[in-house]
Amino acid sequence: MNLEMGLYQQQTMKLVMTQELRQAISLLQFSALELSEFLEEQALENPMMEIEEQNTGLKDEPVYNMPVMWHDEPSEVQEKEEEQSSPFDRIKDDRERISDYLIQQIRFLPGSEDDKRVLTHMARNVSDSGYLEGTYDETAALFPITEEYYEAYVSKLQSLEPAGIGARSLKECLLLQLERQSPRNHFAEMLIRDHLEDLASRKWKQIAKSLDTSLEEIQQVYDDVQKLDPYPGSSFGGGDHPGHLYPDVYVERDGDRFVVRLNNDGLPKIRMNRQYRHLLETKEEGEATEYAKKKYKQLVWLLKSIDQRQQTIRNITEAIVHFQHDFFQKGPSAIKPLTLKDVAEAADVHESTVSRTTNQKYVQTPHGLFELKYFFSAGMNNSTGEQTSTFVIKSMIKDLIAHENKQKPLSDQKIAEYIKEEHDISISRRAIAKYRRELNIPSSSKRKRY
Repeated sequence: MNLEMGLYQQQTMKLVMTQELRQAISLLQFSALELSEFLEEQALENPMMEIEEQNTGLKDEPVYNMPVMWHDEPSEVQEKEEEQSSPFDRIKDDRERISDYLIQQIRFLPGSEDDKRVLTHMARNVSDSGYLEGTYDETAALFPITEEYYEAYVSKLQSLEPAGIGARSLKECLLLQLERQSPRNHFAEMLIRDHLEDLASRKWKQIAKSLDTSLEEIQQVYDDVQKLDPYPGSSFGGGDHPGHLYPDVYVERDGDRFVVRLNNDGLPKIRMNRQYRHLLETKEEGEATEYAKKKYKQLVWLLKSIDQRQQTIRNITEAIVHFQHDFFQKGPSAIKPLTLKDVAEAADVHESTVSRTTNQKYVQTPHGLFELKYFFSAGMNNSTGEQTSTFVIKSMIKDLIAHENKQKPLSDQKIAEYIKEEHDISISRRAIAKYRRELNIPSSSKRKRY
């Protein structure tokens, strides 16, 4: 073995992930909101870059052509737009929290101020779903009360509106609501108290045998329980503020064809800082000038990356429209099987690029707003070789179960045989079971009515 040391020339090819390339890939998978946040962070790091206020996106003729508007100087119109805020910023979340609603009721209850302080503390420990959080020990650490008094306070809290509030378990929540019904259904209360798990898992024959009752009575209780609210606080505020989905791209009908238009109203407007601009124009050399040139190059690369991101979204959407032309004409029932590879070849990009581009990107179509990932699905062949999307097959399953005889619900095997006979698509029983679970549809034994 030759272990001599020396200098040798060797030519190799390898991909080097530069910082700029990583940035371009990251921009591609950002949603519109994430991109806006990223640009604001970049503006803090790059003094050459300034972000103008976003426009309202409610103009009569939205601009689609330029991904990023470059302004060296803000015009008078732009300065006026900067003073205006988005109408969505003025939307006030007026939803009242469940704890505030309970505290308002506590103020009008009879009793001492000490009692109301304890109840107010407990009301603040009611979660947004309506359940009482915390324990006796935690409350006793703040107020000198016995466990017996604590249970009395819990009962008083649970007597407030809405029914079921302040429960400490699902069983207690349902019982609180049943107890307020008039007339009271003591049989239903007993079933919930002693057989809730078996009732939920539809072990009705087992319950009927142990209680010597009919399946019809148990089924009636099951139907009544379905009308109760397992989360009595959910109708109040306190959760995440409802967001607003903005389409990244529009697909609009233009005669017999469909046109893809980018929605750039949600993107921030970028302009160069006027105070640093003179450093680029001066012929003097120095540390400040070199720093300004470096930041200018970063800004130019960022703009190019955003332009490339928008163009990639356009190209991939156009490829999807080409493959799913029937969907845009007729609706979801006409969607076809489509893979990442098909779109990648049509758009002349890698499959990973298609995956990044379609993630958290939404398209406004004549049939509603859809995520770009919605248009990708596997397919199944019929006897003539024609493929049908799994979305369409799921729609068939859903429709069959919706119109089945509930006293004799269709088994997975029966559904598979029907699809074979009516649509000439061979599909296994296991595949039907898989799609049924994805649709959150229970098995035939749990769909049976008595």
